[in-house]
Amino acid sequence: MNDFNAFRYNAKTHVGLKRKVNEDSVLALPGHDIWVVSDGMGGHEAGDFASRLIADSIATIPQGLEPGDRMHALRDAIQQAHRIIVQEAEDRGRGVIGATVAALIMANGHFVGLWAGDSRIYRLRDGHIEMLTTDHSAVAEFVTSGRMTWDEAEQHPQSNAITRAVGVGDDLDLDKVRGETRPGDRFLLCSDGLTKYATFSILERTLKRFPLETVSDELVQIALTGGGADNISVIVVDVI
Repeated sequence: MNDFNAFRYNAKTHVGLKRKVNEDSVLALPGHDIWVVSDGMGGHEAGDFASRLIADSIATIPQGLEPGDRMHALRDAIQQAHRIIVQEAEDRGRGVIGATVAALIMANGHFVGLWAGDSRIYRLRDGHIEMLTTDHSAVAEFVTSGRMTWDEAEQHPQSNAITRAVGVGDDLDLDKVRGETRPGDRFLLCSDGLTKYATFSILERTLKRFPLETVSDELVQIALTGGGADNISVIVVDVI
């Protein structure tokens, strides 16, 4: 824990109703104040390998680092996972192996989010939800140009076409968002298995209504009730 805020969290991942294998991975490192959601792609023994490798790589970050060094270690761990996945795909002589990543790190009254792909980080503050990340997807430009909302983009036929992922391409460009944390802030990290079924208003209402002990279960249930066509991963982090 840092000297500014303390945190509580609840994490949950579910295979969903249609898939046989959960290719998502979630990671909570409360000793580092780091939380991660990763959504694998490439099918069984590929997507799950990629997402798990990202989580395992981040889990090796040593204890006791200063906040700035911890953030660099997080970035380096994701880049290391990228290189290993690229090599693995080459060794297997097969197509795409990769995974999204959304990683949240807290220190000294601030947060940093790092991401690639369409797993997301949201923040609920004063009862209002804000999406802190921007999807790396084929439909994202429609949203950023004002032609549709993120909720509408989720229903677009190309919504699953992501343009950036760990393990895909020679170099990985991680996007970053940063800001201050306040007591009462609630952060949500999730894979698109949730956001396919949960609009901004549904997420806002659910995050406001339910306590930390049950909110992750409620979010997963929303996706299952909606159809559960994909793996579902959720981490909720409360600033206290």
